[in-house]
Amino acid sequence: MHGTIFTLLKRYVQTQYDHSTWIRLVEAAGISAIDFDHKHVYPDEHMYALVGHAAEMAGIPAAELQEKFGEYLVPDLIYMYQKLMDPGWRTLEMLEHTEKVMHKRVREEHEDNAPPVLDVRRVAPDEVVVEYVSRRRMGALAVGIVRGLATYFDEAERIEVTPTTREDGEHVHIRVRRLPA
Repeated sequence: MHGTIFTLLKRYVQTQYDHSTWIRLVEAAGISAIDFDHKHVYPDEHMYALVGHAAEMAGIPAAELQEKFGEYLVPDLIYMYQKLMDPGWRTLEMLEHTEKVMHKRVREEHEDNAPPVLDVRRVAPDEVVVEYVSRRRMGALAVGIVRGLATYFDEAERIEVTPTTREDGEHVHIRVRRLPA
């Protein structure tokens, strides 16, 4: 997994809790380094261990923590990829273009980068379906990112997000619909 995600997880833990919580989390996960370089790719197992122990420490299911972290990631992801975005895009358009624009760029940056594959289809003027496929089984993170996009674009009250398969699965079907005003 890309080092940027680890760096953002560290900041998430530090802002939601504190730095000492991050230190305890890294120790509990059995990881030697407390800092991650955004230019490197790290084993997925590091993320699983960190998220699992963080959820345990917070007393919530790992999927719930993944979703909250996904929501938290959005402003940073938007900042990192804003040059690739059309200023007119909103939640549904961002989802439509993530695979072909942002994920394509991530894969080009480093041969080991492997963001999840997203098959996004516009099924109605105000609805898209996202098919998330990843052996990482972090579908809840994807659901959180979708919710975070809706919040970022001030559409949280008008966007309905419905994962129709288990969020912790390798293949997650997410229905995203813009409700009438």
